[in-house]
Parts: sequence; structure tokens; C-alpha cells
Amino acid sequence: MTQTAFHRRRRTSSRALLAAGLVAGLALATGCAKSEDDNSSSGKASSSAAGENAGQEVASPGTGATCDISTYGGKKLDLKGATVGFSQSEKEANPFRIAETASIKAEAHKRGIKLLTANAQSQFSKQISDVQDLIAKGADLLVIAPLNSDGWEPVLRAAAAKHIPIVTVDRKINATACKDYVSFIGSDFVEQGKRAADQMIEATGGKGTIAILLGAAGNNVTTERTKGFEDRIKAKAPNLKVVFKQTGDFAREKGQQVTEQLIQSKPDITGIYAENDEMGLGAVNALKGAGKKAGDVKIVTVDGTRNAVQGIVDGWISGVIESNPRFGPLAFQTLDSFTKGDKVGQDIVIKDSAYTKNNAKSDLNKAF
Repeated sequence: MTQTAFHRRRRTSSRALLAAGLVAGLALATGCAKSEDDNSSSGKASSSAAGENAGQEVASPGTGATCDISTYGGKKLDLKGATVGFSQSEKEANPFRIAETASIKAEAHKRGIKLLTANAQSQFSKQISDVQDLIAKGADLLVIAPLNSDGWEPVLRAAAAKHIPIVTVDRKINATACKDYVSFIGSDFVEQGKRAADQMIEATGGKGTIAILLGAAGNNVTTERTKGFEDRIKAKAPNLKVVFKQTGDFAREKGQQVTEQLIQSKPDITGIYAENDEMGLGAVNALKGAGKKAGDVKIVTVDGTRNAVQGIVDGWISGVIESNPRFGPLAFQTLDSFTKGDKVGQDIVIKDSAYTKNNAKSDLNKAF
């Protein structure tokens, strides 16, 4: 789980293994503000989102519960002749969302598939209406990056009525796999939290006080990244105390504001765990504004953006756990296998690498 992003020479073999794993029954145990409301076919993605080192790799192909079209309901179809609707959840001021959308568009373009897209602009009510609109416009399949985990019943009813398969990426929805939706594709967020805790323990020597900049409420990513981190800290570093927790909504500006409050209330804080890079970069801005020096407060984040990895090189960030946003190839491979009648995993968990002071400079080009 601590391997760096994949080397170029492994790309071909990884794809071959991935395809084989999906056909065999892919599964796992186990989250520039430009509107995407364009209902157009896809364009080419940026090189940062579809580069040589961009591909996701499944953690344990061929294990876990599966789903197939006969169980889910519906008929087989040729993906090349289908229309796919993609619902993005958040404003694309976040590099993760930029890379995610670009990856979906690039893969649709590569496969010659008609893609309808919508961006909810971080408004859940809009995302629900967006997906309903995608269905009304003729989407045969749906790829959804959910803003929240709850509240999807109207969409699920509409999709079920037309036997439209749904794949969710990055975040889960609270519904039943292979009944309400086909598959979830994303990271093991509890494991991400544990690995972030390991990096924090190493950076602080396992002693001191730490703060958590929580992600947005209402989704499984925040809940699970928090759980993994806190459980590992309690188990491995009882002298490292969590003394502050507040949401930064996965946003840089909010992360900076919360850290400014943190510095005032707890000026001797030892470390900050930011549940995404944007909040972590906001924390860096706050520390700089308070006259702190690089390394005075240990910061560990999750995502793997270029700016955060550069932060390691510059000494402001101690470590970054990757959360790979390039879902396009795996999402469309899953849909392709499913629509052909093959079994696919209900939970398709991807491998994530990590960035530390030992590899940040050499692997900066692999960040997004």
C-alpha cells in the first residue's frame, strides 16, 4: 500500500490484469471552476489526468461479492452504441475533481462513446436534478460522483424504472449494491486514514497534540478517513492526542480559516491531519501567515495533488496519502464488462500510493 505511483513500463501489464480481473468477477472488500453542464460528447483530457502514470490498479481483483446484468435487471447492450451520463458533484476548483472529470471524458473519447455530463456545483439538490435530467436526455448508463451518501432515492427509483445501471466513483451512496446500483469504485478510506496516522506518528515521534481538519459532512469519505486515523493513533501512539476537530469542507479557504482559529486557541499544536490536500494547503497558508517555519507543525494530507507533493519538497508537508482520481478507464471497463453480461465487483477498491520526503521530488510528475 505504500508503493509509489505505477511505473510506465508496468502500464500494459496492469491493464491486462485489470481486464482479466473484471471479466473473472472483479470485486473487493471493503471517497478553473468550470461548469460541466454541457450534455455533449467528451473531449480530450489534460495530460495530467491521462498521462502515462495515471492508471488505477485494483487492490484485489477477483474477490468479493459480484453483480451481473441478469441479477441487476435489464438487457445486454453494446457500450459503443450507448449513451453514458456522468454527474460530477463539486465545483472544479479542486484538482481532484478536475482530474476526475478529465479522466472520464478522455476514456469516453477514446472509446467513441457519447457522454452527457453535468456538474452539481457542490449543491446536492442540483445533483439530484442533474441525474434525473441525464436520464430524461437518454442516458443508458450512469457514472455518478456523489456529493452526499444519503438522499438518492428519487434517482434510484427513476433509474430502476428504466433498468439503467449505475456505477458510483470516489464516494459511496447508502443503498444496496446490485439492486439500487451496480458497483462502487474507489479507495479504502479507512485504510487511507490509518496510513495517514502512520505518517503522522513517524513525523511527530508519536508524541504531542494533533488537530484534524475534517472533510465535508454527509459522506463516507470523511467518516472513514477519520475513523481509520483515530483508531490507528489510539492503538499505536497513545501519547499523541487529538485535541481539535473541525470541518474544512474539503476546501482550501475553509482549511486556512479553521487553521487560523486553531493557531489562536492551541498555538503549540504539534501536527495537523487534513483529510484532503486542499485543506492541508490552506493550513500551510495559515501557518505561514502566523510566522511559523516549514516543519514547525507536521502536516499529513490525503489526495496526491501536485501542489501538496511540492509542499513535501518544500518542507511544509510531512506526507501525502494518494487518492487516485483517474476513474475513467476503470469505470468504463466495469460498464463494458457488465453490459456484456460478465460479473463485476460490487466494491472495486483501488490501490493508492503515498508520497514522503524520500520520493516526493522524484515522483512529482506522477501527482495530478
